[in-house]
Amino acid sequence: MALELYLDLFSQPCRSVYIFAKKNNIPFEFKTVSLTNGDQRGDEFEKISLIKRVPALRDGDFCLAESIAILLYLADKFKTPDFWYPADLQQRARVNEYLSWQHSAMRLHGCRIFWLRVLIPKGLGMEVPQDKLDAALEDLNNSLKLIEEKFIQDRPFIAGDNISLADLVAIVEIMQPVAAGLDVFDGRPKLSAWRDRVRAAIGKELFDEVHQNVLGAKDNMKLMDANTMAFFKPMIKLYM
Repeated sequence: MALELYLDLFSQPCRSVYIFAKKNNIPFEFKTVSLTNGDQRGDEFEKISLIKRVPALRDGDFCLAESIAILLYLADKFKTPDFWYPADLQQRARVNEYLSWQHSAMRLHGCRIFWLRVLIPKGLGMEVPQDKLDAALEDLNNSLKLIEEKFIQDRPFIAGDNISLADLVAIVEIMQPVAAGLDVFDGRPKLSAWRDRVRAAIGKELFDEVHQNVLGAKDNMKLMDANTMAFFKPMIKLYM
């Protein structure tokens, strides 16, 4: 049985897994799980992941959830180039440091902007108070400042001279508020230059392919149907 990846490329973690697999010529079958259609709540997907979140992986009888776990599994199984998850103790520590930090910082803050500027007003048809937007933007700016000053510093990439899993996970999260119409690179030359290096290392065609749909979300998002709304509305309290 071919390795299966269950993905929705609107999801940042799914994009990181997709890019990593494609860039490293890892053979896999793409299994679409539409989050806005509620596919993750279906009985069939529950057999793959009790967590009911994407991404998910099935490799024969082995199933795995959580993007970081999946990335590390793929790196180990397919013996991908060392720079993705370096054997060097301190370089690996830099990668682990970022991967450990980002869950409650860049991921949370970038995702909140997307919810407040796209999903809640356009998908759910609800007004977002300006003070909530302002607070979310302040949190995002703080995370972006840390990425520049703490994680990138004067290095080409987070762990050193080469792209790593840390850069891959970082760029997909940073692109989420961009998809909400917020140019986070404007006025940030260091972040912008790093973005360009990451895009070049991934490959322009692959980078643009994986972000094509989400970058159109702000203009293309439609009001959700009643059943989908009923699922998403309880999640609003996480972002407002």
